[in-house]
Amino acid sequence: MTGPGSTALRQFAFTTRAHLAVDDATGEPIGLDDVDTRVGWLLDLVTAAGAELVSRLWHSATFDALAAGLDRQDRRLPAQGHVAAARLGWTPSYPDGVYVPSRVTRVVTAQVMTTLRTLAYRDTAIAALSARFDAASGAVAPPIGSADYVSAGFARGVRRQLIACSRRGGGAPAGRLRITDVQGPPQTSAMARLSAADRQLAQITAAERELVLTVKLPTCPAPVGRVQWRRVRLTAAIPAHLHGRAITDWHLPTLVLDRRGLLWRCAATELVPAGEPKSAIVAVGVDWSPSTLGAAAIAAEGPGGLSSDYRGWTYDDRGLGVKLARLQAEGQMLHTKAARLTRLAATAPPAVRSQLKEKIAILDEHRTAVGVKRGKINRELAFHFARQATDYAAAAGAQVIAVEDLSTLEARGRGRVNNNRAAQSARRQAVAALAHTAAGVGITVISVPARGSSAWCPGCDEPLVRPGGYHDAWCPRCQVGGNRDHLAGVNLAKRALLGRNKATRRRGQMPAVRVAEHAPVRPSPDKHGPTPSRPRHRRVRRSLPTVTRRLGVTPNKHVPAPQASVWDTVKPTPPHGDPGSRDTRLSHTICHWCGR
Repeated sequence: MTGPGSTALRQFAFTTRAHLAVDDATGEPIGLDDVDTRVGWLLDLVTAAGAELVSRLWHSATFDALAAGLDRQDRRLPAQGHVAAARLGWTPSYPDGVYVPSRVTRVVTAQVMTTLRTLAYRDTAIAALSARFDAASGAVAPPIGSADYVSAGFARGVRRQLIACSRRGGGAPAGRLRITDVQGPPQTSAMARLSAADRQLAQITAAERELVLTVKLPTCPAPVGRVQWRRVRLTAAIPAHLHGRAITDWHLPTLVLDRRGLLWRCAATELVPAGEPKSAIVAVGVDWSPSTLGAAAIAAEGPGGLSSDYRGWTYDDRGLGVKLARLQAEGQMLHTKAARLTRLAATAPPAVRSQLKEKIAILDEHRTAVGVKRGKINRELAFHFARQATDYAAAAGAQVIAVEDLSTLEARGRGRVNNNRAAQSARRQAVAALAHTAAGVGITVISVPARGSSAWCPGCDEPLVRPGGYHDAWCPRCQVGGNRDHLAGVNLAKRALLGRNKATRRRGQMPAVRVAEHAPVRPSPDKHGPTPSRPRHRRVRRSLPTVTRRLGVTPNKHVPAPQASVWDTVKPTPPHGDPGSRDTRLSHTICHWCGR
């Protein structure tokens, strides 16, 4: 159904935790610590069986079967992983005497098939690149046909693998290599995707703003019979930001254990306004800026063609980008130090080796903690940017948001440090958050080519000059200019409007415009976009003179306010619980001397 007021289904993910657990048969309460232990036993069985199956299937015939996409009866393999594994005869094995339900086996094979299907693309690329690899020079020849093309970043990573493989072999590799020749089996994560099972293993219901998950868990580390698998009913609260949303279906979660215990990674389907990119007349282009996460500008289509006021909006990351860079440098330092201690421990005496291993373990724990902090900041930064960009587009009446294609965007030519910082930014998370947030208001996010977006003029498609430095751009012919990121946003919005009827969409991906078309964008004096909100600083009273304090007398005079800072704004603090805001807790500080 299309047209004004139409709706569409979309899936989204969220996390929650159980606050109540009872035995489904007897109704007796179970401690959450006991539930964590039983879930840990389940994850141990799933992880061990998955690792054994991946190790057993780690040969070229496995990837040949996946590339062919046919089973033993020459039937097309289905999309469901556990069904495809059953047709191919790929079943996991368990220790002798251990009983595991068949639905748990479905979970294992579904996770293994997801991993192998993901690596099948890498196997094909490695085979194509190894045929053009020269071990003497360490270079890869250009592709002959379009079928052998891979992205430059992916090719560089495979080239490093081929160089390391040739060094280990002591010469040039013989023939075409496969992924099984250059790397070992991947490690499997400790998780259980219950979505591959049915009601015999798990089921979920929603009632009174709570989710009730009934799942079958083992009662011991090595269950020997069906009796030692009992159903547990877990109750978790639905997050507050999902209250009142048109959710049509709740899906079975993925169970993982973190430092706080059992975590549900859930998914749900909801009704959202249907986007209509083919009828879009206003588009917002989002450019990934090297100075901040992103900047945006607007282009509109009218009777006279495309026009723009060339006034953009720049995202303020509130200092989170600097914090990410600091944490990244700290993580790299910890990694370098741990690698150096590992090399020293290889040739150290036994007593010194044990001490070095203890230090390496501490460094690994610190590096893991830094990674957790970076992940939280990346998510916060992504959703805060998505909320700001979506509000900007909705205020402008845009139907489409154009973002740069990240597969064609590489951080190169700006030095080792800046290239690394740009590559480690939260752009991919920001794209996913932007697509999710914009879909909630009926705006479609489209990927467009990034090449030349900040180097060519939106009006005449000629190279821009930089009279004021890197961040400024000017076109002498069209007499338009300003911030280079804002001009890039106009170019991206123009490409989305011109290619909206030719956009392609693959399953699980956002619509994409593959070819960048050109049409002149005239500067319009009319205001198309909203005025970006700017912080208003507190006023400073400078007219009153400074009064000298008199000794022994309590002055009843006005004191001039301190000089305003750029961080002093009258904007309220974002509310607690907002996914795009930091958790700010205000606490009263008690003086230890006076007790106040």
